[in-house]
Amino acid sequence: MLIRTDLSPQSLAPKLHRLFEFSAKKIRSLEASWQPSQGSPVCTAAGRYTSRGWTEWTQGFQFGAAILQFDATGDREFLEIGRQHTVALMAPHVTHIGVHDHGFNNLSTYGNLLRLMHEGRIAENAWERSFYELALKCSGAVQAMRWSRTAEGGGYIYSFNGPHSLFVDTIRSVRALMVSHRLSHVLMGENDQKIPLLDRAIQHIRATARYSVYYGEGRDAYDMRGRVAHESVFNVNDGNFRCPNSQQGYSPFSTWTRGLAWAMCGFAEEMELLQTMPGQDAVLPELEKAARATCDFYIDHTAADGIPYWDTGAPGLAALGDWRSRSADPFNGHEPVDSSAAAIGAQGLLRLGRYLKDDRYRGAGLTVCDALFQEPYLSVDDAHQGLILHSVYHRPNGWDDAPGESSMWGDYHARELGLYLLREIEGGPYLTFWT
Repeated sequence: MLIRTDLSPQSLAPKLHRLFEFSAKKIRSLEASWQPSQGSPVCTAAGRYTSRGWTEWTQGFQFGAAILQFDATGDREFLEIGRQHTVALMAPHVTHIGVHDHGFNNLSTYGNLLRLMHEGRIAENAWERSFYELALKCSGAVQAMRWSRTAEGGGYIYSFNGPHSLFVDTIRSVRALMVSHRLSHVLMGENDQKIPLLDRAIQHIRATARYSVYYGEGRDAYDMRGRVAHESVFNVNDGNFRCPNSQQGYSPFSTWTRGLAWAMCGFAEEMELLQTMPGQDAVLPELEKAARATCDFYIDHTAADGIPYWDTGAPGLAALGDWRSRSADPFNGHEPVDSSAAAIGAQGLLRLGRYLKDDRYRGAGLTVCDALFQEPYLSVDDAHQGLILHSVYHRPNGWDDAPGESSMWGDYHARELGLYLLREIEGGPYLTFWT
């Protein structure tokens, strides 16, 4: 990436306002056409959102998008869309025992609504506040039940693949445990054993930093600092690590860039929270090491404008020559870019830059935003329901109609990224995931 030094949040303000102008149209379009019986919208096909029955991990992004739109613009139409659908449709996600996605679905909906109430953006209502708090308490505890122990005495929240499987994605979803802990909740086990949710969250974070992220320290023949494995596989009998794996990337020994972006954003956010909590200083150096490594890798292995291709080891990249020296080409015909990875990763860069007071990371994040919030990534066609174009879901399975399509998570995180910057421009409260 060629990090620009001429950018500031204020210089991006026109693009941010334009982003949310188009965002309003996209939310209204989906609201008018989508039926809950269709399941959760996942990706667009020919510009229209479609479902894909794998897991329902994107519904919180659908309704959370409307809440973010209200947060950015003050338009109560969108608050009511988000609030009504959260109350009516999100309860099954609170008690969903089969997925690792609680932090995605429930913090995007119940969490955002409770945050807005605490910030004074929406009226304080004791019953409504208790409702959101109970949902978040339960979500964190249910998520914490997906627990596997590692040989060295730690553990992790296992993925929907089963107890052997640690996904790097979950570094952002484990926030559900942290929010539940902050609401003074615990997981109750056999014989009324109280299981602290923060302890499980920190153990998961440490396992992700240790097994999902590489540091150039000779771990294997492909150990490059900052590289990320999508999945880490363990022997469930004794908790020993066995091998890296990849579900949605090209291979276990290349870096799927959306997984990289989840790590960048997750580590940075969790450092922000843990630094505010007495007694948690010991874990911060591990998180900082992982955050720096992943963000450095993103900067070094992304196109000049900050938009990444979907996997840094994808074989078709060889046909693009020196692709890192020029802006990404979403129409190249060899390997797709992943704009959703850009939206997620940029937030990690900005947060890490603020945490470390490091202009290099902050400049990198703004560089990504400058490219992402304009054509050919910003969707300006009113007939297209997506907001950010050229997103990739599961290329190995052939699930993508790239280029030119969008995803629920890409659109949501672009809105969250835009809101993060608007808060800074307007002097609003710093955007956090906790309440």
